[in-house]
Amino acid sequence: MDGGDIDGERMLQAIRAASEAAEAGEVPVGAVIYRDGRLIARAHNQRETLQDPTAHAEILAITQAAAAIGGWRLENCVMYATLEPCAMCAGALVAARLPRLVYGAADPKAGACGSVLDVLGCEGLNHVVAVESGLLAEVCGRLLRDFFQDRRNKGRPSTGASHV
Repeated sequence: MDGGDIDGERMLQAIRAASEAAEAGEVPVGAVIYRDGRLIARAHNQRETLQDPTAHAEILAITQAAAAIGGWRLENCVMYATLEPCAMCAGALVAARLPRLVYGAADPKAGACGSVLDVLGCEGLNHVVAVESGLLAEVCGRLLRDFFQDRRNKGRPSTGASHV
């Protein structure tokens, strides 16, 4: 199995987490973190459930990963996220010293890894996160489109943005 196949399998874990978010009435964004090939964190958005504006999948996964390894530096880790991280989450990736991010769908409303902002591309930051985008983007994007279409069909108010 080559690196692309491994990345695809890992993104499927994030997609499963995003699907769980949708089932719970949360915006379907999922994130997983692997360290040295082992899954150490798996999370989905929980803003509504926890009534916490910071309860994005990426933040929750970072917290889980830090607890799993017993430290805040997420060295030798890779995050797979179904949606391009927002500015808050991108900043947290830098703060956590995450070496690599792989995400699926771009976020044209709040993406901070190149779409609206490029937090991870700021040269003055003390850490560089390698970014790969577009992995299973159609599947990841469809989860979001279907979720918001369903909300519109049911007459429920939309949050207006992907996950922020």
